[in-house]
Amino acid sequence: MSTYGWGDRSVWERERLEIRRHLWTLLGDLPPLFTPELIVTSSVGHVGYVQHHFTFDNEAGATVYGLLLIPDGLTRPAPAVLWNHAHGHRYDTGAARMITPHHIHGHADGIELVRRGCVVMAIDAYAFGERTHQGAAGGREGGADTEMSLFKQFLWQGRTLWGMMVRDDLMALDALIAHPAVDPARVGTVGMSLGGSRATWVAAMDDRVALTIPIGQMTRYADLLAAGALSFHSIYYFVPSMLKAGLDMEHIVALTAPRRQIILVGDSDPGSPLAGITTVRRYVESVYGLYGAADHLDVTIYPGIAHAYTPDMHDAMIAAAVRHLNSES
Repeated sequence: MSTYGWGDRSVWERERLEIRRHLWTLLGDLPPLFTPELIVTSSVGHVGYVQHHFTFDNEAGATVYGLLLIPDGLTRPAPAVLWNHAHGHRYDTGAARMITPHHIHGHADGIELVRRGCVVMAIDAYAFGERTHQGAAGGREGGADTEMSLFKQFLWQGRTLWGMMVRDDLMALDALIAHPAVDPARVGTVGMSLGGSRATWVAAMDDRVALTIPIGQMTRYADLLAAGALSFHSIYYFVPSMLKAGLDMEHIVALTAPRRQIILVGDSDPGSPLAGITTVRRYVESVYGLYGAADHLDVTIYPGIAHAYTPDMHDAMIAAAVRHLNSES
């Protein structure tokens, strides 16, 4: 019997539906989701793959910009990864970071993955990359000012900035799954920090994600508040009434069960207090246990590591993506 009182899987599955429904409500009055048409604006051939720059209209007043990497020589649909960029107050770049060597581990995730046979997509989140001036003030504001203005604007419109970011990510996922080069049964999502939050929420809200790898992000909201560490997350992160509704990170993460989920986080990350990670882990393990799928959840807590994307984390992400997405079983 579950230590959380579900008794059996059917009880949890009813609760699961209610959690997801409530999360959609808290994200605000979002425009409907749809499968966007990708408009390829340029293509560049590289050794082993082609890099496409694309846009799509999110039908909420914004153009979304992104990159799509497709391996050469595909003879059948391939596994795919939705790669989500981090925050780090680096508003000048977004999707392009997946093709840029990381400042710590030295690898470009997108290139690593495409050269291992994965189709890889990334988009600029609101206020990042080619969207840094995509607020009400246009070119008069950029970066953090655009982010703050969008947060205010969406509140007035009955929406949330986080909800609108997740909406764009879900539409990118939809476009990726629909792409003829992609096997829709073998699609994963990964990301570090903000990217980890995006990966976690996308997998929680869409059951088609087969593999989720959040890196350097497993923030339980109540523990972050208790630690007085709210400043470690920017304004995008805050969704009204989460704690009032009795919802926290464990509920979001558990929505992905029993699909594969690999969580990589440091034990000294101030933005993800260790006590909260422990609570999330125990709760989510109990949910995976209801499905007899304990082996589909892997939580690795790195000792002495703060908020960082280390070489070990990078290697673990690549190995997991290749192992699980390349399998057709």
